[in-house]
Amino acid sequence: MTAPTATPTIAEASLKGLCPRCGASTLFEGPVKFAPRCRGCGLDFSTFNVGDGPAAFITLGIGAVVVILALATDFTIRPPLWVHMLLWIPLTLAGVVGALRVAKGALIASEYRNAAREGRIEDAS
Repeated sequence: MTAPTATPTIAEASLKGLCPRCGASTLFEGPVKFAPRCRGCGLDFSTFNVGDGPAAFITLGIGAVVVILALATDFTIRPPLWVHMLLWIPLTLAGVVGALRVAKGALIASEYRNAAREGRIEDAS
């Protein structure tokens, strides 16, 4: 597999799931699970610390939007409960998974671009 030579921007890496070093489409192994390393250039993705922050923030944000949309739909159209379930459950799942991929991709690309590493406290003695 020949990897692209141009380093992608943070937006490109996050939206397309590209390796932040080589630009190959190898960032994700599953819907939101990072691959252990890039198959193009060998960059070890396990050294980056994305954490669970994006998951909580995105779930709350999308949940609020979906609740507002569901209430507006209920007040205007008055569909039966099964229509709400058919609409909002898949929309919520797709929205959270899609947004989580973008957020996690952006965080890992930002960490790579800025050479962010874990902080160290130097011994003052």
